[in-house]
Amino acid sequence: MHSILQCMDCGQHYPVDRMMYTCEHCGGLLDVQHDMDWLRKTVSREFFDKRLGSLDAPYNSGVWRYKEMVYPDVPDELIVSRPEGNTPLYSQPSLTAWAGVGKLYLKHEGENPTGSFKDRGMTGGVTHARALGIKRVACASTGNTSASLAAYAAFGGLNGIVFFQNKQIALGKLAQAIAYGAIGIQINADFDRNIQLVREVGEKFGIYILNSINPFRLEGQKSIMFEAMQQLRWKAPDWIVCPGGNLGNSSAFGKALYEMHALGLIDKLPSIAIIQAEGANPLYRSYESHFEHFEPVHAETVATAIKIGNPVNFKKAVRALRWTEGTVEQVDDQEIMDAKALIDRTGIGCEPASACSLAGVQKLVKQGVIKPHETVVGILTGHVLKDPEATIDYHNGKLEGIVANYPNRLYQSEPTIESLSRILEQAQSPVQ
Repeated sequence: MHSILQCMDCGQHYPVDRMMYTCEHCGGLLDVQHDMDWLRKTVSREFFDKRLGSLDAPYNSGVWRYKEMVYPDVPDELIVSRPEGNTPLYSQPSLTAWAGVGKLYLKHEGENPTGSFKDRGMTGGVTHARALGIKRVACASTGNTSASLAAYAAFGGLNGIVFFQNKQIALGKLAQAIAYGAIGIQINADFDRNIQLVREVGEKFGIYILNSINPFRLEGQKSIMFEAMQQLRWKAPDWIVCPGGNLGNSSAFGKALYEMHALGLIDKLPSIAIIQAEGANPLYRSYESHFEHFEPVHAETVATAIKIGNPVNFKKAVRALRWTEGTVEQVDDQEIMDAKALIDRTGIGCEPASACSLAGVQKLVKQGVIKPHETVVGILTGHVLKDPEATIDYHNGKLEGIVANYPNRLYQSEPTIESLSRILEQAQSPVQ
């Protein structure tokens, strides 16, 4: 076997053919650790470049193209892939200028099969469930995880179970989970309580948990960095900027960059900047104390995908920040929705949480943390249709406490040429 599970705190090893998420000795989070000596003899830039454009499974997936660095020993016939990944790296001059950097790329994970980055992790997690012979998988979710779990469970012939909170779930995400056939349960609790419940239920009924505490989820999400570096011809940028909720992505990114650098796939480690919503900012608050203290918060933000007050991957995210000499910042809901409006009007579009990346870049440039000449890759985590209510309410001025600084007004017309003419004479497109 080329992989083991290893506790990131005490270093205890476990085989990968066990259903476990934390260390039995100290309770620490588990990593999937691959045999680096074997990888040095096996992978290279050219090795992965030869797979680009493959029409054959599993290498037509933007996750399984990097199988040796994700889950090398799994038989191809057990892989559950739609396929996912192969997401674009956008560069828009108007957004680059607004952010104030030399080069800005936005990697849009919202263009995955179910509309978010979660598909990359879910192909890894559901594949591992099949390898273990497990038939039922479950998650607690603010929305995107549920959509992805429901789709991949159905596609892989497994039974999916989703725990939702009973309010502030974006309808686009809820609809996906229901459409894909998962058992959906709305619970009178927030996400953080639902995480506790799903773990207790999983232990009691032998159900495999697919939240980001699952180490194979994070192995799949590493591929976002693998693919971004390959798209940049293996020339690492100065910064990777991403939203921070449960901190699975930032944890996976740190691990991916560390491994790529150790294997010589990239020549330097980019710094990671994790951007949290001001109303859901426990990592930011801990960062302000140099990580000497950590306290969960009651999360409230328009960016529902990151409305998490007690992130399970806190320690892994801190490790990623230390590996990459990274930083943490917060942005308020006004900054999030304004940045989203700018991303949307370029024709790219994203869900609110995604816009933390762009808002965070501009803020860090103004603070002098990111330099104006530097190259930045920002991660857009979800599709614009994930939360259409927030988009419409922003442009109609109906989001409480938020001003539509970049509105696109919806006009009303009588069914006459005269009425339409008056509107068209005064209307101006907001497109830059």
